[in-house]
Amino acid sequence: RFVPHRILRTTWVSATMRCLILVAHGSRRDASNDEVRRLAGQLQQQAGGRYDDVCAAFLELAAPTIPDAIDACVGRGAQEIVLLPYFLGAGEHVARDIPAQVECKQGEYPQVRFTITPYMGAGQGIVELLLRLAP
Repeated sequence: RFVPHRILRTTWVSATMRCLILVAHGSRRDASNDEVRRLAGQLQQQAGGRYDDVCAAFLELAAPTIPDAIDACVGRGAQEIVLLPYFLGAGEHVARDIPAQVECKQGEYPQVRFTITPYMGAGQGIVELLLRLAP
């Protein structure tokens, strides 16, 4: 069981190695995939130590795939993996494809705790973000 201990305001200490996987659709356009990878790097920098590693993974058209990213996290010693769907709506990928891929890996790694967060479009603050973007 994961129990975070807050130190100051931005640093988290945990006895469990935690990885965050930012899950995107994937694109034939390399620049789009690179943008998601850069966002994962920014999440790593701003996470305040909440995650030992942050990476991107893709459902299709780009690497690494979700299973490959999970394998890499487990290979680095992850005991907890949080998957953050970088999607605006709860289509088939969010509702079925991502959970199915994670379920397969849960069977392969029963010692690892997996969590799929709400998709980005369901997150608090999305309306405010959209209004900030629209002049």
